[in-house]
Amino acid sequence: MPASENPTLLAGTPRGGLRHGRWLALAGILLAAFNLRTAVTSLTPLLQTVGETFGFGSAVTGVVGMLPTASFAFFGVMTARIVHRLGLERTTALAMALATAGLLARGFVQGTTGLIVTSLLALAGMGIGNVALPPLVKRHFPGRVGVLSSLYITLLQLGTMLPAFAAVPLANAYGWRVSLASWSVASLVALLPWIVLLRQQGHAHGGDLPDTHPPRKARAWHSGLGWAMCAMFGMTSLATYSMFTWLPRWFVEAGATPQAAGNLLGVYSAVLLPLALLVPLVATRMRRPFLIVLAAVACYAVGFLGMLWKPLAFPNLWAASLGMAGMTFPLGLVLINLRTRTPAGSAMLSSFVQGVGYTLACLGPLLFGLLHEWSGHWAWPVGFLGLCILALAWGGWQACRPRYLEDEWLPRPVLAPSTRTAD
Repeated sequence: MPASENPTLLAGTPRGGLRHGRWLALAGILLAAFNLRTAVTSLTPLLQTVGETFGFGSAVTGVVGMLPTASFAFFGVMTARIVHRLGLERTTALAMALATAGLLARGFVQGTTGLIVTSLLALAGMGIGNVALPPLVKRHFPGRVGVLSSLYITLLQLGTMLPAFAAVPLANAYGWRVSLASWSVASLVALLPWIVLLRQQGHAHGGDLPDTHPPRKARAWHSGLGWAMCAMFGMTSLATYSMFTWLPRWFVEAGATPQAAGNLLGVYSAVLLPLALLVPLVATRMRRPFLIVLAAVACYAVGFLGMLWKPLAFPNLWAASLGMAGMTFPLGLVLINLRTRTPAGSAMLSSFVQGVGYTLACLGPLLFGLLHEWSGHWAWPVGFLGLCILALAWGGWQACRPRYLEDEWLPRPVLAPSTRTAD
């Protein structure tokens, strides 16, 4: 049995009488996962409509587009401290409460400032939830890391896709305010299992168990593993958000209609759904799952070379190849648990990797667009992403090596001065 899935290594993991509690935790994890992107994809299809109501243009649209990665980066860094103070379950309950409040309030805003503030509130909850879910899987299901990771990452992908498809039909039927606010119902439902579980823990243990507190001097940035994971996760996110932003325009400039370009973006998004289910299951059965990273690099090569050669020759193939290259996203999430021994290590690594990773992702769409504007073609932006993919491959090579954060997260000890006296 891999060390990362050995329950004996998880000191403090709740056990007795937890059969009902484990079902609550399972429901809470899966429902929370569904709600980690709804604030993003429920708004973007309606930005033009909302902009006409409030009178904002492309500048504000650009700011709103940057909010998700910026929020995920900031709260990725902050969540480790929140978990240390509140514990994993209370932190996740806080995340779903913030998401519910932000999503609901967004349906009642009266101006651009209100839209940005309520979006930030919802995204704060989702950024915290991003970090909390991997260690929750580690804590409650240490022997089922692969299966649970597959389930929650698949639910995350569904929660990304469904609001995008439903936003406009809901707005046409009930108005854009109802369309935006309706997703608060899903996050409220996700909050309920954590409320019940916390009440049970309070009666049984007197509060959340202290199994997510790392040693005082533990620092993920002292670890080569931590930086390798940041390179893989960060470059994956950078490339993904660059394609979300620019792939439709790339197809339009090649001669596709806006509707066709939008459909191809749908292809790009949809192909990752089955991989979100399969990659964690496969990765947990491989001692060194670097073959998954190599497959992703190959998909990037096929997609980008095809787009540079003839974008409209096989557009579905190019879009699908680039979408499948995102398989390093679910791999990165499951490696957070496979490369840690304890919930404490998982929480610290998750916070560090996602904080740094989403910070890097903020730069992707901006630099990709600037290079396109400066050069007038797509070769320079693709060259930039090619360098990022080399960094991704290096990070994946290092992160896939069988090692654990807890074995290297402490600073190197300072050697004591010699006690030998001079002759």
